[in-house]
Amino acid sequence: MTSKKPAKKAEASAAKRKVAPPVLIRGMRDILNPDWAYRDAIYDVARGIAQDYEYERIETPVVEETSLFVRAVGKATDLVEKEMYSFETAGGEKVTLRPEGTAPVGRAYIQHGMLNRPQPVRLWYWSQMYRHDRPQSGRYRQFTQFGCESVGDKSPIVDAQQAFLAWKVLESVGVPAIVHINSIGTPESRANYKNALVAYFRTKKHKLSEEDKKRLLKNPLRLLDSKDPAMDELKQEAPQIVDWLDEESKGHFMQVLEYLDEMGVPYQLDPYLVRGLDYYTKTVFEIFAVSEDPDVSKLALGGGGRYDGLLETIGGNPTPACGFSLGIDRVVNRMKDMNPEFGSKSEPRDVFVAQLGDQGRKKAFVIFEELRAAGIRAACSLSKDAIKSQMELANKRGAKWAIIVGQKEVLDGTAIIRDMDAGTQETVDSKKIVQEIQKKLKA
Repeated sequence: MTSKKPAKKAEASAAKRKVAPPVLIRGMRDILNPDWAYRDAIYDVARGIAQDYEYERIETPVVEETSLFVRAVGKATDLVEKEMYSFETAGGEKVTLRPEGTAPVGRAYIQHGMLNRPQPVRLWYWSQMYRHDRPQSGRYRQFTQFGCESVGDKSPIVDAQQAFLAWKVLESVGVPAIVHINSIGTPESRANYKNALVAYFRTKKHKLSEEDKKRLLKNPLRLLDSKDPAMDELKQEAPQIVDWLDEESKGHFMQVLEYLDEMGVPYQLDPYLVRGLDYYTKTVFEIFAVSEDPDVSKLALGGGGRYDGLLETIGGNPTPACGFSLGIDRVVNRMKDMNPEFGSKSEPRDVFVAQLGDQGRKKAFVIFEELRAAGIRAACSLSKDAIKSQMELANKRGAKWAIIVGQKEVLDGTAIIRDMDAGTQETVDSKKIVQEIQKKLKA
């Protein structure tokens, strides 16, 4: 009688060798269809608007020196304290995965001597950013931002234009939005305001969360951006920065609002809007979706403002600048809510190339490439054999014409063109396929 022990041992050994399937790291994700249809639509609109307004594209490295963000953004900010992916390289360099786009653009402006170019220098980017943030709706630890930066011009029209461009991109992809806007003045006027803010919140310290107590000591302005529900009531009686603005900042802000009025941009004054990064001066703004759903309307789709002191902070000359960025992931989510069918629709094709047999398949491959090179939107399924299934697919792709190539057509040097609506067909010289299709599409 044969023992079953060796077989059991083999099964046990095989079970031990089985490896658990890999999974995504928390906060990361794969971007699959139908999301790409939405992302491509946003990209096309954003690139077109940026180019229309003469912004040049820039792509900065994913990795920068950690000190760049510490100096630019501020050591006491949440981004630097909690959210950056920082590490030391084998060579001892302290580096950080890019958490935002403005500081790297400022570094590039200085390093490449852009101060010597006609001002302002207008730059745009579509880049991946990385933050070790708490994942939530539309927020991932690797995310995409579209941004525009105008460096070298202090005019308030630049501030208004940045807010307009951000709003216009959203409007152009079918996402109604409103700009929340404020002025935080110069560093000097902001310092006086901070003193008044600290004095007020010290009297309310017993009502503050532990996190907000830390902010009171380290970065008081961040109290106005607190997510603690108790803060909503406390802010109502807090000093407003508009009362502490210097005259120049007030005048600048009023001109920004006048330009927005002229451009027809919907906006709302928000006296408690401060943004979370230290480099901002004067104008700051955020863009919110217009929605009756309070959970949707409170999520910022993007933001920006003026940062006149940034370049000097990171080692350049004093240079005025202003910019914005949009969070593409959140914009995609909003587009999907408003138009859920958009991403599931395949782009219609003018022509479908069908084939029969090995020789027909080879010729169909050549014809498809000739059509594509001529700018004709074509489709095919070279791995299918049955002509019926290929015609069904042609109908699904919305093809107006089908080109059919079989063994006989290959030998004759011809191809069949079928009118998919009328069901009629004709035989033409295979060398004139592109020419014939072009004529039919123009008819």
